[in-house]
Amino acid sequence: MSESAVQIISRGTRKNAEAAAQAIDETIALEGATYSILEEDEDRGIWRIDAYPTTREEADGIVAALASFDLETTVEDLMDADWIAMSLSGLPPVRAGRFFVYGAHDKGKVPEDTINLRIEAGAAFGTGHHGTTVGCLEAFDALLSQEGPPERVLDVGTGTGVLAIAAARTGSPTVVGTDIDEPSVRISAENADINGAHAAFVEDGDLSHHEVRGPAPYDLVFANILARPLIELAGPINGLLRPGGTAILSGLLRTQEEEVLAAWMPLGFGVEQIIHHDAWCALRLRKAS
Repeated sequence: MSESAVQIISRGTRKNAEAAAQAIDETIALEGATYSILEEDEDRGIWRIDAYPTTREEADGIVAALASFDLETTVEDLMDADWIAMSLSGLPPVRAGRFFVYGAHDKGKVPEDTINLRIEAGAAFGTGHHGTTVGCLEAFDALLSQEGPPERVLDVGTGTGVLAIAAARTGSPTVVGTDIDEPSVRISAENADINGAHAAFVEDGDLSHHEVRGPAPYDLVFANILARPLIELAGPINGLLRPGGTAILSGLLRTQEEEVLAAWMPLGFGVEQIIHHDAWCALRLRKAS
């Protein structure tokens, strides 16, 4: 942003917060907006949305979307500093099945009985603390318990690379991650190096890159993005996934679950697992053999 960076905080009932989050997701101009939604106070029934716009136009759009609902919204200036790193420094490590996700500030808290993933966010999104990423890791943990590591894995919208790195660290020999922006691709590669994980990361928005199509068909595809692109990419992802393969999808709200499933089920997918964290949903689907 040309002006100081801001954080938008909005509080209200679960119904209003989820409706506002869906409104953000459905606004084309806000397709790349980064936000979280979670239950802040269970006793009082208060839910909270935190948004971190990267442009003034995006900030105005988020505020406008939130204003349509009965929420208490504030916009706070962030210091001229690496506010992403600062915000992460206060986050505790995350346990998701066999995986333990942590930042550099928590190196001393790493257990001995887990697969430990050190993830640094930089300017990307997907540290493992978000409910969608935790859901994906839990779904992947269940898949590993049932079938062992898949041979070929594609991570669509890789963010910081956490899901691709988890696959590489658990024995998948071929792992490819994609994202629509260069910083995420760069940060994912850096995180893979930190974790000693062998994975390739490419900038690709429509799954047409030769490094993406080359290893197909994949045994597992992660897609932790948003509801609308999950629907739009159902066909292309289906085309890259082998019969009997698995798709782990997230980035969607619970209220968007049926809409996303309606796009995937006619393609021959069946539901194997649904995981909910706060307002978010993760789906583990199986493609027909």
